[in-house]
Amino acid sequence: MDREKRPFDVIGQLAVLRRYARSLVRNGVDAEDLVQDALVRAYEKRASFRGGANIRNWLISILHNTHVDRLRAARARRSDAMDVLDEQSAVLPAAQEEAVHLSDIRRAFLALPEEQRAALHLVAVEELSYQEAAEALQIPVGTLMSRISRARARLRALGEEIPGEGTVAGDAGTPRLRLVRNADE
Repeated sequence: MDREKRPFDVIGQLAVLRRYARSLVRNGVDAEDLVQDALVRAYEKRASFRGGANIRNWLISILHNTHVDRLRAARARRSDAMDVLDEQSAVLPAAQEEAVHLSDIRRAFLALPEEQRAALHLVAVEELSYQEAAEALQIPVGTLMSRISRARARLRALGEEIPGEGTVAGDAGTPRLRLVRNADE
């Protein structure tokens, strides 16, 4: 393998992979396992990596597919998927206002369905273009845009259920999570 022609720098992509994995599985230990499994797959399939291709998108796609494969295997074994939710409910809320604010945002984000959360994460957090995110998730761009639109609408709805106009879990009138609305609303 000629490294000059085919750079295969996965180390530089670890932070992106870890953030995305954490977004998908909601648990640091499971996220690290997912990243490791994806990197093993990437290493095994390194010959299929095209030299001019974007390695970040290629690795995100492998990570996403690894996650989907894990979910299918878990359903086949009929494992209990509620363990992750039980772990999160045992976490004590932080005393600092910023930590509470981030916790509110995280909770609202994690309440989204997995497909919407994955699409929104890739575009909003990883700053992939719609085209790049659609390719990573192996879905049409229109489907990606629809998932992002539904995710944003659901986040707006969750924000409205909490007391205080335009706030998420805070003092009435203290904006915590800015709600973005369509112009026609």
